Amino acid sequence: MSKTALLFAGQGAQVVGMGRDFAERLPSARRWFEEADRVLGAPLSQVCFEGPEEELTKTVNAQPGIYLVGWVAFQALKEAAPELRFDATAGLSLGEFTALAAAGVFSFADGLKVVRERGRLMQEACEATQGGMAAVIGLDEETTRQVCAEAGVELANLNCPGQLVISGTQEGIAKAVELAKARGAKRAVPLAVAGAYHSRLMAPAQAGLDAALRAVPINIPSVPVISNVTARPHGAPSDIHRRLVEQVTSPVRWEASIRYLLAEGFTRFIELGPGTVLTGFMRRIDRSVEVLNVSDLASLEKTVQALGAAT
Repeated sequence: MSKTALLFAGQGAQVVGMGRDFAERLPSARRWFEEADRVLGAPLSQVCFEGPEEELTKTVNAQPGIYLVGWVAFQALKEAAPELRFDATAGLSLGEFTALAAAGVFSFADGLKVVRERGRLMQEACEATQGGMAAVIGLDEETTRQVCAEAGVELANLNCPGQLVISGTQEGIAKAVELAKARGAKRAVPLAVAGAYHSRLMAPAQAGLDAALRAVPINIPSVPVISNVTARPHGAPSDIHRRLVEQVTSPVRWEASIRYLLAEGFTRFIELGPGTVLTGFMRRIDRSVEVLNVSDLASLEKTVQALGAAT
């Protein structure tokens, strides 16, 4: 019997209009958007549906917005395919919080509040440190680590073969981009992000996130949830708390997380939330597995049809 893992999108996947067709066509989805606005005391749904883009892109809005749309996609899939059983969850950076909520580690509302605070704290850290990030395409991990060491920056995302992301000061990133090109990278380009995510420059956000996590109950996961920090399943609630704080400054080990699931016999992956970034990563990691996605009603229908055909 095939094993299914749910994958949740991370920051950068946001797009104006995300989740709108769910809210317009599914009463249950509309209630989740209304609940999010009530919990936060702010019109997050309006920002998701209407933008403007510069408002949605702000870390303080993008993080809870993507969490919300990922959760709504998850609930819509459960409603449309009640027979579906999933055996693990994982999420890219911010998406790890949605993955944990899907496994019952914390409630939707508690996760949303923590994610909103995480976004606020990380935005403050961005403004205080003036860092940046860059994508490095076509360079292996070891060579990229050497580049990082020489430039004084850090590996932030190990996404898939041939695609790594580095993070650090703006000066360090500029130097690393030139070094990477000189070492044979196909491309090395600065990213349009607010700061140096998953680097030591995000350390100012950790104390506040620690406090936010202490304020919510954390439960044992109902299914394994893969940690970005370790690329292995989370442990006890206290360990989950610690890893989520560490995650802010640690590299996202996405490829290793997926390879762990592949080694455990997972053959079906369903990406939930805006965009198909994780689907693209999966195709570069292992093209032989089934990858579905739910980002809107059209993709939900296709995924439900594929699940039906497989049963």
